[in-house]
Amino acid sequence: MIIKPLFIIFLGFAGGLSVGAGYVAFLTVLGIIPRLTQLTKTMKLIQWYEWSVVIGAVAGTVAVLQNPHFHFFPFVLIIFGLAGGIFVGMMAGALTEVLNVWPILAKRIGVDDKIAILLMALVFGKILGSLFHWIYFVDQ
Repeated sequence: MIIKPLFIIFLGFAGGLSVGAGYVAFLTVLGIIPRLTQLTKTMKLIQWYEWSVVIGAVAGTVAVLQNPHFHFFPFVLIIFGLAGGIFVGMMAGALTEVLNVWPILAKRIGVDDKIAILLMALVFGKILGSLFHWIYFVDQ
């Protein structure tokens, strides 16, 4: 009778450890956070970046497990949304910078002399797509 809950706890813990180890390996091996601090010229704040990733991962895990309901003013939600979007955008930018994705893509499609236009098209596409999603799907 007690074996089943213990087995479920063990599986959850093992799954969390494997995902966490993969996330840390992803950040460490590719050097995402050091590269992000180089791009933003904030090398002195590297420990703040590292702690923000750790605290964000723990807070996200707790939020998923607890399913909390907060009642914030819309202005506060805008700030949270901007902070989350900036974080995801900066992580994606650092990842593509480390892997040299955009120069390779630009060379393959033949627009290597117009890489700035390619990047701006991607940025504006992401912004318009996000706005469409939030205005059309979430507000219904």
